Amino acid sequence: MIFDTHAHYDDARFDEDREALLKSMREHGIGHIINVGAEMKGCRNTVSLVKKYPFLYGAVGVHPDGAPEFDEACIEELRQMAGEERIIAIGEIGLDYAYMDELSPEEAERTKEIQKKCFAMQLALARELRYPVFIHSRDAAADTMEMMREHTEAAKAEGSFRGGIIHCYAYSPEMAEEYVKMGYVLGIGGVVTFKNAKKLPEVVERIPLTSLVLETDSPYLAPVPHRGERNDSTMLSLVAAKVAELKGITAEEVIAVTEANANRLLGLE
Repeated sequence: MIFDTHAHYDDARFDEDREALLKSMREHGIGHIINVGAEMKGCRNTVSLVKKYPFLYGAVGVHPDGAPEFDEACIEELRQMAGEERIIAIGEIGLDYAYMDELSPEEAERTKEIQKKCFAMQLALARELRYPVFIHSRDAAADTMEMMREHTEAAKAEGSFRGGIIHCYAYSPEMAEEYVKMGYVLGIGGVVTFKNAKKLPEVVERIPLTSLVLETDSPYLAPVPHRGERNDSTMLSLVAAKVAELKGITAEEVIAVTEANANRLLGLE
């Protein structure tokens, strides 16, 4: 069955029909879903959600947008939440430099340093807990790679490396290959179906299927022909079909292998 490795069902856009939608997942071929926290409130709601729905697992972490308010108290609460049943990863964490050109050079540099500190603290927590990480990176390729290399080397040296998912992968095929060599898998979602997606189809063609997982980022990034609509896990069959087309295999094979990849990464085999 389809394994959606990254969704945000705690989002307010699901408030009106969340329960009915989640209860319908199995009839749409969805086996498991990871609900991913992006800020502290979302992490708390994720803990509650996974207790209610046995096919949900959770990740807890703070997105770079929340870096200015992130502190040691947040780390302690994340540590406690990570110990809850069915919480299995730290994420989504990372760097996002998308709007730095709207800031002065000094403000942009200060913002980057704040994000890096938040990111480093959560990577250290993942090593402490021996958890995989779900990585957000937008317009921050070089700094993300540098910090991930440092994290990976430290984790492997201390025997705590659990890999993780480079969420919504958006960089070059060459960088994708580097992440795979380091021991990470790439999250592939609706963007692969977009007509203006240039690099991602090449990434999917070049990277072995055993290093890919499916994700929605619900309620964001719905695949064609639903682009611009609210996304949910039932649309992942469209992503699987596109990956299958690019790989020259069947959608059923894509679904089976990516499900196995997710189970192996997250220790759910």
